[in-house]
Amino acid sequence: MEEREPLEGIGAADDHLGRSVPLPRLALPLVRWVEVVASGAGAVQVEWNLDATRAGAPGRLTLYAGLRPPPERGLPEPAPHGRFAHRYAPLEQAEAELRPVHELAWEQDGLHLRLTGQGPWTIEQLVALADSTGA
Repeated sequence: MEEREPLEGIGAADDHLGRSVPLPRLALPLVRWVEVVASGAGAVQVEWNLDATRAGAPGRLTLYAGLRPPPERGLPEPAPHGRFAHRYAPLEQAEAELRPVHELAWEQDGLHLRLTGQGPWTIEQLVALADSTGA
């Protein structure tokens, strides 16, 4: 099971990671709340829980940044998508705003990164967000 310890914001995440967390620079849909957590030594996650009250709105976006690869979550094997490893699962049992799930994983500046979009994201939207983290 993945270790999760709440952190007091992005500054605490930077401290835990030992460097700045490479956040997306593009605008996100309306955010209802954000959770920032330590995911073990040298790893953090930022979880944007989005306002999914409008039909077709995505429910969540999560960025993992760590010195080691993120833990597996039981998704299908990845397929290459440019510089990213892309995983997809329909998540039929999840709430509508949290399905499907797309996951992009890559390495950048010595960090392992994973961007997970739950809900009706397009792969192009997620790639643009991932690219905006600054490679």
